[in-house]
Amino acid sequence: MNTGRIEAALLKANDTADVGIGSGLLPSVNEMFERSFGGQRAVVVADENTFGVAGDEVRRHLEAAGRPMVDPYVFPGRPTLHAEYAHIERLTQALHAHDAIPIAVGSGSLNDIVKRASYEARRRFMSVATAASMDGYTAFGAAITKDGYKHTMTCPAPRAALADLDILRNAPARMTSSGYADLLGKVPAGADWLVADALDVEKVNAPVWSLVQGPLREAIGSPAELHAGDDHALDSLIEGLIMSGLAMQAAESSRPASGAEHQFSHLWEMEGLGYNDEPPLSHGFKVGVGSIAIAALYERMLSRDLSNLDVQTLVSRWPSWEQVELAVKEAHKTPGLDTAAIVESRTKYITGDELRQRLTRLAERWPGLHKRLREQLMTADQLRRMLHDAGCPTHPSDIGLHLEDLKATYYRARMIRRRYTVLDLATEAGILDQCVNELFAPGGFWAPD
Repeated sequence: MNTGRIEAALLKANDTADVGIGSGLLPSVNEMFERSFGGQRAVVVADENTFGVAGDEVRRHLEAAGRPMVDPYVFPGRPTLHAEYAHIERLTQALHAHDAIPIAVGSGSLNDIVKRASYEARRRFMSVATAASMDGYTAFGAAITKDGYKHTMTCPAPRAALADLDILRNAPARMTSSGYADLLGKVPAGADWLVADALDVEKVNAPVWSLVQGPLREAIGSPAELHAGDDHALDSLIEGLIMSGLAMQAAESSRPASGAEHQFSHLWEMEGLGYNDEPPLSHGFKVGVGSIAIAALYERMLSRDLSNLDVQTLVSRWPSWEQVELAVKEAHKTPGLDTAAIVESRTKYITGDELRQRLTRLAERWPGLHKRLREQLMTADQLRRMLHDAGCPTHPSDIGLHLEDLKATYYRARMIRRRYTVLDLATEAGILDQCVNELFAPGGFWAPD
């Protein structure tokens, strides 16, 4: 564990002041709570599973230290807890009945629920991780489904976060694999940020970039060892996940850690892919398949010279907003998602004149951007091998998705988020159809067996 790197990242973070990662840390939970919240009362928030794993022990350590407590708030363990707004409403109501500081004991959904409910109850919270399954522990904002659409809702990250490696080591292997897949997605996500930067859509913040990309190669470098239970590999993974969350916190945006691969995942999530499975198909596993898909698209795009585009023809063929709106309505029928996709697409729609300016800029900057993307990216085959070694799904069929659905995702995913990614670049450059068809043609990356 590079404690110096964590400490330096905390200086850039806006919300989190204290992070503890290591073996045997759970008994120190009261000391960490004290540093952030003094003598305030505490309330453990967990589900029945995570309460058994660590929540009850957290409560006992706090009580043994003389900490004034409120009875734990425990969600049912089955069906699996999802990050839905109705749970936030119930927890917020419970928090309004007292002044205790919540301690979220759990992983993705539980942490996001407590994060947003604490914000609505106008108080801060502490997080105790139970699995190295995602990067949201220290992230600004919470991914919450409300009215059929997955929003990134505003709310501060925890004031303090504790990750006891002894607890994480005993988490189900699929959860650690899911965390690995989520972290691997930062490779194509970084490429998307470079694209947005080169086209003056969203500039790269160098200090924030380094928080994610600095430790990334080391953190994802031992997938087989991680899957075999190697302690050093687990230590590197949780460090990478925490650093990713701190980067999002410093940026007050998920841009440092989320690109088109997450748009794939979010689309599938909002349409219910794997939702009713027990356990549900994880966010990380969807991100992993999405990462392979986006890396494959980048390979097709990088095989082209985008400095010689016929800009005038592309501008003449550029659809009006009315045409785009019709296409969005045709592509998205899921209640909630349908209306949100129109808003998101309208926000990033550009006129023909703006397209001309952007494509001219692309032509000028393509040689330098091409080089930067080559340095940032891994091939789709590399990502597939690494995910396989980490025990993750690597093919659409592994997550219950048909190839025709994956092909449609290349077109539909860009409509659900205003974030600029390779999907937008390929669309504006008039090559998305060509690239996607190549991927699914005989001999292509996604060619049927």
